[in-house]
Amino acid sequence: MKAHLHPDGVTRCAWCGSDPLYVAYHDTEWGVPEYDDRALFEKLILDGFQAGLAWITILRKRDGFRAAFDGFQPEIIARYTPEKIEALMQDPGIVRNRSKIVSTVRSAQVFLDIMEKGPGFSALLWDINGPPRDGALKEGDAPVVSTPTALTMSKELKKRGFNFVGPTIVYAFMQAVGMVDDHLATCHRHGAHAGDDVPWARAR
Repeated sequence: MKAHLHPDGVTRCAWCGSDPLYVAYHDTEWGVPEYDDRALFEKLILDGFQAGLAWITILRKRDGFRAAFDGFQPEIIARYTPEKIEALMQDPGIVRNRSKIVSTVRSAQVFLDIMEKGPGFSALLWDINGPPRDGALKEGDAPVVSTPTALTMSKELKKRGFNFVGPTIVYAFMQAVGMVDDHLATCHRHGAHAGDDVPWARAR
């Protein structure tokens, strides 16, 4: 793992490179704790679509995904027909993978079941993770690709009926939604949310 000093004088994790879209994502989204049920659903689905691809590919298509999948509203996606799935397979604004599209419909149905019967999607995930934690990554450390917590979360999601939620995908999701702060210690974003008022903790 490395950090990189950008021309604007700010040190960032090197993985975001210099692409303005990627830099903005790194600075404003990645590692920010997310507690909204629908937003977590969207991110998990997009991470599943990323499997085998670079995240920047998904990021560049994110607006296309949001348009194609009705703003990632599970109530709508859960009712997608075979005709809608065929239309998605023709949409150049997304990654056209039939298995992942069909899985998204199934995931929306599972999401609604969790929301109706409990404990709620955000609560389910954060109860497994616990409060946000510091990955304490230093320059030269090997990238972390999974953890026991990611494996536990992966197993729970699979048991519930989700697909494309292996432990590597789940850990990338955990990093992105701030369950773990894996910004390098030298990155300007490391620790940005330490000490934040945490809804997860307030509710318990």
